Amino acid sequence: MHTDESINAYIIGQLLAGEKYHYDPRDRHGPVLYLLAKPVAQLCGAKDFAGLTEAELRLTPIIVGSATVLMFGAGGELFGFIPCLIAALLFAIAPLPVYYSRYFIHETLFVAATLGLMLSGGCALQKKSLLPASLAGFCAALMLATKETAVIHFFALAVAAVICRLLGSGCAGQGALSPSPQQGDGRGEKADDLHHKTPCPNPLPALAGRGSEARPSITLVKIFAVAALTFVIATILLFTWFGQNWPALADLFRAIPYFAGRAGGQGHEKSFGYYFSILDPQFLFFIVAAAGIYVVICDAVAGTRPAGLLLAIYGLLIVLIYSAIPYKTPWLALNFWLPLALLCGLGIEGIWLQINSAAGRWIAVIAIAALLLVAGQQTKTLAFDRPADERNPLAYAHTTEDIVGLPARLAEICRERKLAEPRIAVVAADAWPLPWYLRKFSQVGYWQPGQETGAADFFITTSEVSGKLADQLKDFRPEYFGVRPNVLLVLWTPPENQPKHE
Repeated sequence: MHTDESINAYIIGQLLAGEKYHYDPRDRHGPVLYLLAKPVAQLCGAKDFAGLTEAELRLTPIIVGSATVLMFGAGGELFGFIPCLIAALLFAIAPLPVYYSRYFIHETLFVAATLGLMLSGGCALQKKSLLPASLAGFCAALMLATKETAVIHFFALAVAAVICRLLGSGCAGQGALSPSPQQGDGRGEKADDLHHKTPCPNPLPALAGRGSEARPSITLVKIFAVAALTFVIATILLFTWFGQNWPALADLFRAIPYFAGRAGGQGHEKSFGYYFSILDPQFLFFIVAAAGIYVVICDAVAGTRPAGLLLAIYGLLIVLIYSAIPYKTPWLALNFWLPLALLCGLGIEGIWLQINSAAGRWIAVIAIAALLLVAGQQTKTLAFDRPADERNPLAYAHTTEDIVGLPARLAEICRERKLAEPRIAVVAADAWPLPWYLRKFSQVGYWQPGQETGAADFFITTSEVSGKLADQLKDFRPEYFGVRPNVLLVLWTPPENQPKHE
């Protein structure tokens, strides 16, 4: 289990033990992951931290990831049936979303909430309905209460909307967010016919689209007011753990300097182009997405399906912003997979509509199948065959399989020496993920290097031991376990005749 997963697991253990949730603005993100994972773990039979399993914890992102695939079914009116179908397939098959849908971290939940915001917000503006507006506000609150980096996405969406307005693309016009002509009326038009349509003359004032005439009293002001009110209420409820932790609201603002400092890298600095190698090492999807951008431009000129233009601008902005930030980890690339997958769908639809012959379409089908097959093979290798391999680009600073042998070895020695409750002293500047792997031992203490530990049956340290501790361990037998690439831990076992410390 990755270090970040083990920290999240420890918080779930605290909640199972009856402790109240307290938002930590320094390095723990928001409460949504724990809010969802706790009942899932309880349904699986978990009662405390010691009884938790990896499967019980990872079931939450698996459920959310699966729900994300299904959510694309609600996007047909915004982006078209084929683009949403392709995007759903890419989320279900490609290595990046599959790998991190099996990781007990926040990213999968964040992407699901982002997609929910896009779909519900588009529906609210298209139909001028307050219910989806409220849902959009709730999804935005879920984003913020999942990860504070939601403000980057809010900024990107707002800028994209402004650019769409300035370009007069109809982003919020009568044709805005209405079904694509290929999908909306069932007649099916060629992509090049879009150039001959009359662009929507006045984009933003009538973001309602079809069905707005039935509810003329519901204005854009009401829609945004309902969304904003829902966002504020839901954010307060989530961060305060439904009124049990009111200081969390002040802590949310204190998180700003922490995350601003963390953006500088803190040991996770990567080059500007790092995410491109994570998203698509073979550049296959980028080529298809480029065709999708062309389709988006054609649609914008024709005044149809402007949600595609907003999506493309939003995707470009978050890629640029995240790439400019020195701090980078591979799971952050999942934020870009959402617009990339939809743009790939738009590109495939555009190419399909340009092919008139049956033979050409068969070739296109074979090419699409081959693309999905390549993605599936990559997923099998990275997510299932070598999930913790040091050469796996998605297994970032991942815990090695070697550490799994540490608790097993401790249990074996305890059986041999008849130690029912051994006292274990862990001395390390960063002990994670050891609290997860030692959770079944009741007497485990953690100390920083240089602190006095007292007597113990076993010691676990880093490979560098000095001072009094080194003298204390001179008669102990060391056993080495890899915890992360290039990071070793040492299990120190005392001589058999040494007194017990139970």
